[in-house]
Amino acid sequence: MRLGVGLLAVSVLAAGCDAGESKWSDWTVTAYYTAVESYHDGPRETVHGCIYLDCVDDDAQLGDLPSDFVDAVRDEGTGRITSGSNAGAYLNWSYDSGFWLDSHPRDAAGEILQPFRSAAADGLEPGTRLRLTDCGIIDPEATATCTKFQAAEWSVGDEFIPGPGGPHHLDLYIGEETSPDFPDSPDFPLFAGAAIEPIDDLPDGT
Repeated sequence: MRLGVGLLAVSVLAAGCDAGESKWSDWTVTAYYTAVESYHDGPRETVHGCIYLDCVDDDAQLGDLPSDFVDAVRDEGTGRITSGSNAGAYLNWSYDSGFWLDSHPRDAAGEILQPFRSAAADGLEPGTRLRLTDCGIIDPEATATCTKFQAAEWSVGDEFIPGPGGPHHLDLYIGEETSPDFPDSPDFPLFAGAAIEPIDDLPDGT
């Protein structure tokens, strides 16, 4: 599962695929990221959880944090704290274990998330390496973003929790948010009808 509880607000479902259509076509491509506390200013709420990954006591007080930041961590799976005694630490979240503090943003397997490398998808084996070969239907302002995403090599390490993911939905990790309106910027992708290609199946020298 991907650590985040749900899809990004801008996500849409991919068009239904006929049985004869390729496994690698008609994908909906979205992105997930590490929320940054300093870009959030909602009312403060006390967060409880583990002070480290796989701890026994999951009711430790982790800090008083903006509620919209906490919501973003639940959606994205990870966030960087910028205030209080835990400034610099990452607040990670999983639907089956709750919140915990960490030195890095991590995927469901406990591996460190890598920008423009880590990916989440249902129905693909963990470790599947792939490229985005066609962005499909995109906003004209997202052309440069499409090119950037096509240049990267992605590795599937996460799945979605039951429900939000579904077939032919690929979620790509792009690192930390860089502004308060980060999900609404042209750099934040939503590609419908996209095509992907497994790297291991590509001819030598490609």
